[in-house]
Amino acid sequence: MIYADIIVDISHEKVDRSFQYKVPQELEGNIRMGMVVSVPFGNGNHERKGYVIGLSDQAKFDIQKMKAISSLCSDEETTESRLIALAAWMKEYYGSTMIQALKTVLPVKEKVKAKEKRMICLDVERKKAEEAVEELEKGRCRARARLLRALLEQGSLDYTAASKDLGANASVLRSLTEQGLVRIEHSEVYRMPAGLKESAQEERQELSPIQQSCVEQIQEEWKSSKARPVLLFGVTGSGKTQVYMELIEQVMAEGKQAIVLIPEIALTYQTVRRFYGRFGEKVSVLNSRLSQGERYDQFKRAKRGEIQVMVGPRSALFTPFSHLGLIIIDEEHEQTYKSENSPRYHARETAVKRASMEGARVLLGSATPSMESFSRARTGEYALVKLEARFGERPLPDVSIIDLREELKAGNRSVLSRKLKDSIEERLSLGEQTMLFLNRRGYAGFVSCRSCGHVMKCPHCDVSLSEHNNGKLICHYCGYEQRRTEKCSECGSPFIGGFKAGTQQIEQVLEKAFPQARILRMDYDTTRNKGSYERILSAFAENEADILVGTQMIVKGHDFPRVTLVGVIAADLSLNEADYRCAERTFQLLTQAVGRSGRGIRKGEAVIQTYHPEHYSIQASAVQDYEAFYKEEESYRAMMDYPPFAHMLSVLAFGEDETLLEQGMSYIAKFIRRISPGGGLHMIGPADAAVGKVNDVYRKVIYLKHKDEKILNAIKDKLERYIEINSGFRKLYIQFDFS
Repeated sequence: MIYADIIVDISHEKVDRSFQYKVPQELEGNIRMGMVVSVPFGNGNHERKGYVIGLSDQAKFDIQKMKAISSLCSDEETTESRLIALAAWMKEYYGSTMIQALKTVLPVKEKVKAKEKRMICLDVERKKAEEAVEELEKGRCRARARLLRALLEQGSLDYTAASKDLGANASVLRSLTEQGLVRIEHSEVYRMPAGLKESAQEERQELSPIQQSCVEQIQEEWKSSKARPVLLFGVTGSGKTQVYMELIEQVMAEGKQAIVLIPEIALTYQTVRRFYGRFGEKVSVLNSRLSQGERYDQFKRAKRGEIQVMVGPRSALFTPFSHLGLIIIDEEHEQTYKSENSPRYHARETAVKRASMEGARVLLGSATPSMESFSRARTGEYALVKLEARFGERPLPDVSIIDLREELKAGNRSVLSRKLKDSIEERLSLGEQTMLFLNRRGYAGFVSCRSCGHVMKCPHCDVSLSEHNNGKLICHYCGYEQRRTEKCSECGSPFIGGFKAGTQQIEQVLEKAFPQARILRMDYDTTRNKGSYERILSAFAENEADILVGTQMIVKGHDFPRVTLVGVIAADLSLNEADYRCAERTFQLLTQAVGRSGRGIRKGEAVIQTYHPEHYSIQASAVQDYEAFYKEEESYRAMMDYPPFAHMLSVLAFGEDETLLEQGMSYIAKFIRRISPGGGLHMIGPADAAVGKVNDVYRKVIYLKHKDEKILNAIKDKLERYIEINSGFRKLYIQFDFS
């Protein structure tokens, strides 16, 4: 006898465990892990859909009381079954419940009705309809006569339009259908994301010799029976997207499908326009701004094989393609590819796993690869292909590094250095465009007392409040708001001020310094509404603005040929983060920012403002020298046993009771010491997380480092069992995060 572990109804968090069912003898040869089955569930034995997550020949309880599987669902669930198998891997590898993993890979959970289009059509010959019109007019049935005349003229009518314009209400239609004069036809209509069909047809560009060489190198790697993931390392502006499209065309010709992951919603606008222009209606898009109905319809189109290319952020990785051939991760270094919710999966590793399960290929692209990916390329785990020149032999921009300490000595207290101000003036006079980048949103970073130094903090989170232009102090973690205070709550001093280095303040400085300039601002506050990304980027692309001010979202992957100046207002903001990756992220951000300039026919310029002009990440980004940065950074990482030279597991715990949280983490630390193998394991903590409290929930973390990832995985598995059997942890929420 075979027994199946089955998860039932993933739409309810409370059903967060598996149930064991007997497998009928006639199904034993066909059932396998990942299959979707129908099972009796609950006291009423209602039939419910379930997912097979394990098979065994051992019964967990009395088989006399155990129910049997009713049936296997149809073969159309094959794609879903593969995703369920992927969820099982994610649960084991990253540490989570099966229900959390299933909700991640099967993202459209809620019941969404299909959208229908209803048409009113004549159901009789024309002569009979004309006779009916005459009879109705004699009988003064004007609404019915009017509708029939319109149908004689147009053949068919939209149901909604006819109701509105012709007064064809339900009783009118019921009467005509009962007489057999008209019929209502129903057809399914997809809810399409805005902007898809507005994309113009794009002429296919001939690849440059270096691009063609890259395509051939990648194709050669993929011919191998043990083909590796490929890292395409291309400088900014080298034309990686054209390489992607060439490879996708090959995949489509084989009758297979491709997923293109992008790190930001802001990139969707330009990326989708280019892909739709090349491949037409075979392309669709996913992002968090789509309605549930739009997302549901795009997944349905993918499952039915009506599209072959899906573009979107991290969640698009789980598109239900049945013949997946290629997964592309553009800007693979971006931290947005790492989930912050359990399971805390990384799209890169999960893409490699899905591809291996489905016989697909993986292509990673970046001008600034993550340390992990470049390290794997150096050791041969990934194949490395380089695209070392800009498309069309365009030169890299000239870069100036401005020491803000010297600006202050010279009496310049403005957020714009003299060099940057002069360069903006020059671009305005030439009719060219400028992008100004600041790694912060809002009006001010924090508000503090100039007398005692007290910083205004959120009462619910361990972070400072940010001052906005409306006079409010806002917490960007939980949304708490309060009016700007006039006196310090600690010492009563009236000298309260904000550290004003936000995008709103930059915008105001520009309006005052350049009153003739047309300015757009793009940050979290201006892109909250649906379609706001597209409106801002479209306006800038159409030359409706001279200067675009924004946060990180403006410097990632965009291609604006008229931009010849990029200014980085404060390069140090990311350099001072409490994270071992801060130098890497600073280098990546600055390199990407500099790369936005001079992508057209005119040579570009970039100005980097900083208090640390000598820092290796800033120096390397100015000359776009990734390998110089990597060499410097790897020495620090290796010395401190940080990835990629060791593996790291973070044990994150959250709780409303601070004392209980401290006690729980203390027990976890003691348990780790007891089970850890002799030597090689480094443990840091328990300690407060980078933000120690959010929305009245306290946070603590333990970091574990080891050269062998298998040892960390074994510790994670034992910890999961330890936490599960000890009731004291039930009021704490615990996550595992691999770096």
